[in-house]
Amino acid sequence: MIGGDHRRRRPLAISMGDPAGIGPEITLRAWLERSDKGLEPFVVFADKGAIAERARTLGVTVPIAPVGTAAEAFDVFGTALPVLHAPLAMRAHAGNPDTANAPAIIAAIEAATAAVVRGEASAVVTNPIAKHVLRSADFPFPGHTEFLAALAERHTGKPVRPVMMLASHELRVVPLTVHCALAEVPKAITRALIFETVRTTYAALRRDFGISAPRIAVAGLNPHAGEEGTMGREEVDTIAPAIADLRAEGLSVTGPHSADTLFHAAARRGYDAVVAMYHDQALIPLKTIGFDEGVNVTLGLPFVRTSPDHGTAFDIAGQGRASPSSFIEALKLASAIAAARAATPPA
Repeated sequence: MIGGDHRRRRPLAISMGDPAGIGPEITLRAWLERSDKGLEPFVVFADKGAIAERARTLGVTVPIAPVGTAAEAFDVFGTALPVLHAPLAMRAHAGNPDTANAPAIIAAIEAATAAVVRGEASAVVTNPIAKHVLRSADFPFPGHTEFLAALAERHTGKPVRPVMMLASHELRVVPLTVHCALAEVPKAITRALIFETVRTTYAALRRDFGISAPRIAVAGLNPHAGEEGTMGREEVDTIAPAIADLRAEGLSVTGPHSADTLFHAAARRGYDAVVAMYHDQALIPLKTIGFDEGVNVTLGLPFVRTSPDHGTAFDIAGQGRASPSSFIEALKLASAIAAARAATPPA
C-alpha cells in the first residue's frame, strides 16, 4: 500500500543519479550540513564504493554505513551516511559518464521508488541523470518525470499523467508542455491538457503546499498573449476558453497573461503558481529568481518525488565546486510534502 503506516518514521529515499556527475558530492555535502540545515534522515541507493571514493576525491570525511533496509537509516544517520548498495558495472570517474552503468542508475531509481511504495521511505529525491547515458540501456523515457509515471503505473496498475512543477521560495511554475520541441508546442496545447494540468496543480497546492484557496495564473503562448488574435490564435481559440471553463468549476484561474509581465515582484503577489505554455517560458524566470534554491516536484504521482533543479554538471564533477543548495531544498520540500500527505491521507 503506497505510503504505508503514516505514524511510522521513515527516511527519504535518494537515488544516486549518474555517479560520474555531481550527484554523489551534493549528497555528501548535504549529509555534512544535516544538522545546520535541519535535514530529516535519508538513505542513498548507490554504489557504496563510488560514494566513498568521491568523498576521498573531495577531501571530506563522511563515514559510509551500508544498510540492509531503509529503516536502518535512523540508527546511523547522525554519525554516518546510510547507503543501500546498488553496485555499478564499472568504476565511476567524475566527469566521464560510462554507459555501462546505465542499468545500475535505472535500478537505483526503481529501488528508491519501490521503498516509498512499500512504506519504507517517505519520499523519493532523485539525483540528476543524463538521458544520453540511459538511452544506451533502451531507456524509452525523455526524463525522470515520465519514468516515475511509468513506475507509478507499474506499482498501482493505474495510468498516471505527471505534471512538472519547479518551485522556489519566490515562485512556483508549471510548464504545460515539457520535453517538447518549440516548433511542436502550438499543436500540443489543447483544452484537455490545460484542464488536466491546472486541476492537478490546484489539487497539489491544496494538499501538498497547504494553500486552502489556490490562485493559478495561466500564461499565453504568443507575445502580448496574442493581442486579441492579431499575434496568434492559440489564446483566443484554446487557452482562454479552457480558463473560462475552469473558472466555471470554481477554480481561481486567471489569464491568459502576457508572459513578459507575469513574473516581476508585484505580479507574483497575485498568484500561488503559474502554468506556462512551454519549458523555457517557465524555467527561465524560476532559475533567474532562485537558481540555487529551485526544486523539481512531480505532481500527480501517488508518492512524493522531488529533485534538484539542475543537471549532472559533468564539467565540474569531482572538483568541489558543486553547490548542494538545490539538493538540500529538494530534501526539505520532500519532507514537508510527505508530512503534509501523512497528516491528511487520502480516503
